[in-house]
Amino acid sequence: MEAVVERQNMIEALKRVKSNKGRAGMDGMTVHDLDGWLKTNWEAIKEQLLDGSYQPRPVLGIQIPKPNGGMRQLGIPTVLDRLIQQAIQQVLTPIFDPLFSESSYGFRPGRSAHQAVLAAREYVNSGRQWVVDIDLEKFFDRVNHDILMSRIARKVKDKRLLRIIRKYLQAGMMQDGLTSQRVEGTPQGSPLSPLLSNILLDDLDKELEKRGHKFCRYADDCNIYVGSKASGERVLERVTHYLERKLRLKVNGEKSAVDRPGNRKFLGYSMTKEKKARLKPSPSNVQRLKISIRQLIRRGRGWQLDRVIGELTPKLRGWGNYFKLSEVKTVFEELDGWIRRKLRNLLWRQWKDPQTRLRNLRNRGISEDSARRTALGGRGPWHSSGTKAMNFALPQKFFDDLGLVSLLAMRPSR
Repeated sequence: MEAVVERQNMIEALKRVKSNKGRAGMDGMTVHDLDGWLKTNWEAIKEQLLDGSYQPRPVLGIQIPKPNGGMRQLGIPTVLDRLIQQAIQQVLTPIFDPLFSESSYGFRPGRSAHQAVLAAREYVNSGRQWVVDIDLEKFFDRVNHDILMSRIARKVKDKRLLRIIRKYLQAGMMQDGLTSQRVEGTPQGSPLSPLLSNILLDDLDKELEKRGHKFCRYADDCNIYVGSKASGERVLERVTHYLERKLRLKVNGEKSAVDRPGNRKFLGYSMTKEKKARLKPSPSNVQRLKISIRQLIRRGRGWQLDRVIGELTPKLRGWGNYFKLSEVKTVFEELDGWIRRKLRNLLWRQWKDPQTRLRNLRNRGISEDSARRTALGGRGPWHSSGTKAMNFALPQKFFDDLGLVSLLAMRPSR
């Protein structure tokens, strides 16, 4: 606890909490209020942490949509509790992280989802062309407190620190004005939860290593790569038994499967079904991007085109940077073409009447005959946006000059 409340550790924790921003917890205090509040209250809080009397506040329960449907339960601690948890995490990480498996990639310094995806591809291309895809049902809501605390106590002997961690696990959740007590789970949304999840699931990693399996785990997302379907089915059965008996975690039987890697996705990526598998964005992630772009363009029907492109830019950069490992460039070419067509469709709608459309096509260098056929043809906006006349009038260079990000251009050349 002395290391947790040490001045430099708290300064680093404060910087991290402020940079992460985030909404206020149940007491309404924001990250902007925290500096001033600490100046007058920190010494008392520090004393409570050292003597073991500090009591965390309940987390604020909110639900957000999952990408694949359904809702995800988040628990937002107060900014003070986020600060203390961040300080604890900074002290515990150097103790636990060096002991974690090389096959664990989530929420660890110097490790990333990209590394996990590349390792998965290597396992498949080495001949392990079946994957055991394990889905843990509501993992963060189901963590058994006693089992988790016993794993932490293997390396942490300070009872004050163990008590405060358990208090955080058991802190109630306030939702719709009512506070409910927690008897299991660790709230998603707290700085400590990712490390605690890795501490608990490190037992799974060590068990898989002991059995000689090749696997990639990112938080509660675990894929094991094997040489045959029969082997995969045995592995799924045994790992399910281990997780449910030893760690008291429930495997989702409907979402877990033994399958070819090309039929599954891992951290948003899928693989081609060739002998030498190549990475590509999963179809569901491509569809989610399209839905997001459609919503943005629908919202921006009255905007100038450069404003629409400005709103699109961070979305496209984020998606392109994450999926830059893709080795299938046709996905990016098709998306680039589809996005430009959506923007041509937007302009076509904004031009509204046939005479305005005719005038704009002429002004963009389209011949009289072609401009008339397109502008006066009576076809719908989507069909018109894909015509040769619109492609010549508004070519790729037109959008490049307005700053539209090309997903294909973001992909490293191979």
